[in-house]
Amino acid sequence: MRSFAGRNILSTKGFERAEFDHVFAVADELEPIARRRRNTDLLAEKTLVTAFYQPSTRTRLAHESAMHRLGGRVVGFSDAKMTRAGDFYQESIKDTVKMLEYYGDVLVMRHFQQGAPHEAARWASIPVINAGDGWGEHPTQVLTDLYTVQRELGTIDGLTFCCIGDMRMRTMHSMAYALTQYDAEMIAIAPPEMALTDEFKAELAEQSFVIREVDHVADAIAEADVIYMEPVVQADYTASRQERGDDVGTTPENYRVTRDVLRKAKPEAIILHSLPRMDELPPDVDATRHARYWQEAYNGVVMRMALLALVLGAME
Repeated sequence: MRSFAGRNILSTKGFERAEFDHVFAVADELEPIARRRRNTDLLAEKTLVTAFYQPSTRTRLAHESAMHRLGGRVVGFSDAKMTRAGDFYQESIKDTVKMLEYYGDVLVMRHFQQGAPHEAARWASIPVINAGDGWGEHPTQVLTDLYTVQRELGTIDGLTFCCIGDMRMRTMHSMAYALTQYDAEMIAIAPPEMALTDEFKAELAEQSFVIREVDHVADAIAEADVIYMEPVVQADYTASRQERGDDVGTTPENYRVTRDVLRKAKPEAIILHSLPRMDELPPDVDATRHARYWQEAYNGVVMRMALLALVLGAME
C-alpha cells in the first residue's frame, strides 16, 4: 500500500481496498477526539488552505472543523468573487495555486470545472484534496459515506446500495468507483436525462462492476441495505453559483423516499444523503430508524481528520 504522506486525494478511482481499510482505521482512532468535542495538537504546526469556488456548507466546514480539532490553523476563501480568480483578472488555477502553496501545508479545493483539483495538483508542492469538481467526483464525501456504512452495518461487502437521484452527480461517480473494490451491488434509479452514461458504465464493466438500473424506487427499496440519495431537482454544477428561481420543480414519486415507501424497506436499511435536500426526502423521515444522514455529517468531520492527519504525515 502506498504511503498517504504528501499524497493528493483527488478520486476514489484507483483507491485500493487496503487503502479504504487503512483510512477507516485511522478515522476510528481519531473519532474519540470529535466525540468528546476536544482538540488535540496533532497538527499544531500545520495550516490548511481552503479554495472554494462554489458554495459549500458541510464540506468546507467539515474540513475546517477537522483541522481545528487536530490543532491546526485554517486560511482561505469561500467565495471566489472575493479573489483575483473571480474578479476582472480571472487568475488561472496555476497562478492561484502557485501562491496558495506558500500559505499553508495542504490545499482543499472545490471548483465548478471538472478536473480543476487535478490541475491544481499539477502545480502545487503541497497535497491537494478534491472537495468536489463540477460533475466529476467528490472523494472525501464518499469516503465519509462508506465509513458510515462500515460503522453502522459492520461491513460493506455483501450489501446492496440503492442509489437514487441524479447519476451525473460527483458523489455517484465516486461511489461507483469505490464499490468496485467491494463485493457489493449498486442499483441506480434516475430520470432518463440524468442516467449513467454508456461510457461510464463501460468503464466500470472493465472492472467487472455492473450497475443495475430500475425506473422506480418502489422496485428496489426492498433489496436495499443502503439507500443512497441525491436530489433530481439540481443546480448546475458546472456554474460557479446559481441563484434559486421561483419555479424549482418538484421531485417525481419515482425518486422520493417517504415513510410510506420505507414500509417496504428492510428493518436494518439505512438512508444516507450528503445534503442539502429538496422534496425527495421529506423531514418526517428524520424520525425513522433508517435515517443516518446526521451521523453521516458527523462522520464527515472524523473522515477529514483522518485524511488531513494522513496526508500531512502525522499518522501512518
